[in-house]
Amino acid sequence: MSDSMPLPQGQWPVLQPGWVWLCGAGPGDPGLLTLHALNALRQADVVIYDALVQEAILDWAPQAEHIYAGKRGGKPSAKQRDISLRLVDLASEGKRVLRLKGGDPFVFGRGGEEAQTLVQHGVPIRIIPGISAGIGGLAYAGIPVTHRDVNQSVTFVTGHDQSGNATGSLDWQAISKGSQVIVIYMGMKHIAHITAQLLAAGRPATEPVAIVTTATTEHQQVLETTLGTCVADIEASGAEPPAIICVGRAVAMRQVLDWQGQIAGEAPRNLDPLGRGRPAESA
Repeated sequence: MSDSMPLPQGQWPVLQPGWVWLCGAGPGDPGLLTLHALNALRQADVVIYDALVQEAILDWAPQAEHIYAGKRGGKPSAKQRDISLRLVDLASEGKRVLRLKGGDPFVFGRGGEEAQTLVQHGVPIRIIPGISAGIGGLAYAGIPVTHRDVNQSVTFVTGHDQSGNATGSLDWQAISKGSQVIVIYMGMKHIAHITAQLLAAGRPATEPVAIVTTATTEHQQVLETTLGTCVADIEASGAEPPAIICVGRAVAMRQVLDWQGQIAGEAPRNLDPLGRGRPAESA
């Protein structure tokens, strides 16, 4: 990558000294960056980036200092307070600061906390949304999070709380009854607890489940399983985080929409995985 690709003509915002832009880098594939993100990378004096930000994305900011501030479950990580205050310090030095976060900064990305800290310290901010893994990562796996024949609701949840433990604040009974499709971020560590809660809430053991690891990257893997067998299947497969987990009939659509497999020459496994018995274009 280089800075040779011009941005379309227009009034692009200027990253001023002393400002911090909180920007979503998307789920992995550098091509999923927004133009606002590219504009920010080209202007920054310093880029503070998360663990899931691809190194190739940083190539678009060769002029900037790159500071790693990744947080990964179970591994030594910078404290959130220290990261937030580091942003304040850099802005106070007059730096043009880009806080680059995987996915979208406001979707389980701690962007709200960091932005609030900055505002409380008088640092001006700009928010640049990104494609969240719960949407973009599943799309790369051929799984639409909404489909008219499947769901009129989708619920995004996190698999752990601030301490890293299984979250106790989620009402799994309500989630199970109220949402046909459930998308779980950071749920691998507590997948046994999560599946037990969903089964106890009445979700069928045969319900389709997909686990998408390192979504949208060249290392992406997709495990298709069921709610009743996914714990054993995950262990047997060796699947590891980072992963996005989807529970619901939308997973079945991968049988016809696995576009990456089709590019590789694989035939669709089932042209009518929902058993509609009519053409997809039919109302």
